[in-house]
Amino acid sequence: MINNIFKALGYYSQSLAIISKLKLWKYFFIPITISVLVGVLIFGLSYTFSNDLGHFIAAVWKWDWGKKTFEVISTFISGILIIAIGLVLYKHIVMAFSAPFMSPVSEKIEAYLTGTENHQYRKTTFTEQLVRGIRINIRNLGKELLYTIPIILFSFIPVIGIFSSILLFLMQAFYAGFGNMDYTLERHFNYKESINFVKQSKGLAIGNGIGFLLIVLIPVVGFILVLPLSVTAASIQTTQQIRTKLPVK
Repeated sequence: MINNIFKALGYYSQSLAIISKLKLWKYFFIPITISVLVGVLIFGLSYTFSNDLGHFIAAVWKWDWGKKTFEVISTFISGILIIAIGLVLYKHIVMAFSAPFMSPVSEKIEAYLTGTENHQYRKTTFTEQLVRGIRINIRNLGKELLYTIPIILFSFIPVIGIFSSILLFLMQAFYAGFGNMDYTLERHFNYKESINFVKQSKGLAIGNGIGFLLIVLIPVVGFILVLPLSVTAASIQTTQQIRTKLPVK
């Protein structure tokens, strides 16, 4: 799996060249707009409500001694929790509503890589691509939120906390990579088949997702570049993986 994580990260080095060669930037205008608006909204709310949530939690401490310390700790925990959940929401909202615009990009990249323009794909409409994108991301969002909160709570336990933080990052990366890969998979597989494909290709999904998370953490520029670079990298790796007809673990 580790080899495939680095392999997936390596595909990012090809992204800018392929985007420029195939003149794909115009296809990213609406997804970039969605990314920027959703990013500003969610992270703005995260910043605004972290203090309020911290004060709310601190109110349960009825004693005078240690009250200030407890409030500082509760505010810090609240900030981390809200930012983590905000990042989860950001990526799934953006990926879901960008699906109809990313699928054509993925298709052009696949045609370029395979040298074949007329593939026998599953025919899907704009609406079907949007519905599938929403369905996939609602599923992934539910699973991710289910695991995120307990992992964050464990992260404050000494020693265990270090591994919990790493696990949280890798989990978020997996679901980010999952969403990017599905823009290509939706032409080849149905809903359940795509889920199984990604499960069998965890390393590639995590590697692509790590790139996604690192880019989106770059102030301002991250919201602009994250989809073009991550979707292009995912399209390259997924196309090559499909052609092998033997998903790797």
